[in-house]
Amino acid sequence: MNRIGLFFASLLVVVALVSSTLFVVDQRQFGVVYALGQIKEVITEPGLHVKLPPPFQNVTYIDKRLLTLDSSDADPMLTAEKQRVVIDWYVRWRISEPTDYIRNVGQNEAAGANQLNRVVRNAFQEEINRRTVKELLSTKRDALMTDVKREVLEKVRGEKPWGVDVVDVRITRVDYVEAITKSVYDRMEAERKRVANELRSTGAAEGEKIRADADRQREVTLANAYRDAQKIKGEGDAEAARIYGDAFGRDPQFAQFYRSLEAYKSSFANKSDVMVVDPANSEFFRVMRNGGSSAPSAKK
Repeated sequence: MNRIGLFFASLLVVVALVSSTLFVVDQRQFGVVYALGQIKEVITEPGLHVKLPPPFQNVTYIDKRLLTLDSSDADPMLTAEKQRVVIDWYVRWRISEPTDYIRNVGQNEAAGANQLNRVVRNAFQEEINRRTVKELLSTKRDALMTDVKREVLEKVRGEKPWGVDVVDVRITRVDYVEAITKSVYDRMEAERKRVANELRSTGAAEGEKIRADADRQREVTLANAYRDAQKIKGEGDAEAARIYGDAFGRDPQFAQFYRSLEAYKSSFANKSDVMVVDPANSEFFRVMRNGGSSAPSAKK
């Protein structure tokens, strides 16, 4: 039994020793082998690899993929005309030389991100100080990002290279600080209200002008219609008078009788009409006294 236990114990020790000498490098990572704290080897190819067991050799991993660094602060920057603006940006970068990166930056991606954030912000500050707000919002924005990328590359590729490659630098937002933004919005609102009031005033003036013109045309139309109506009425009255004259001229006695009947009809139109006259001496009742003849009766 002791021999069997010793065998299994020895087997476990061998397995542990072998497993400590083998490691796998993922295709998304660099494998860095350390020998007593010094970089012994950088493995760039994925697969199964062999090293000495600890503490003689250790292995760490560094991401080789394209990384994204977003701006993390909102401190304002001054433009050429001393306007305070806040920008949001991001950087696409990757670790290209693990040895230089570990020696000059750090042993993980966070160390590179922290230092790169400071370098990029300083580059943006320097370039924005040379430009106006209009230039930041115009087509010169691309030139700004190109200049920032150039300055960052000069920094990371200096006397002590970082072992990183900066692929792209982009601005996602340019805005005034909150106090200035509120002031700008207030001015925009006031300007829009002024334009709206101006348009309302212009519309009201045009409306009054149209209504005045319509009233004038209405008065002119009514006056012309009244004039034409009076003219037609006068012509009708004249024609009626002529016809009456022609008709009554043929038999004056009948005409006198007809007019008297019309006068009687108008005088006694209502049952409540009362007329106080002397029929015997009144010229108004001559037709009735003469039995239908309007001529005075001959004396015998």
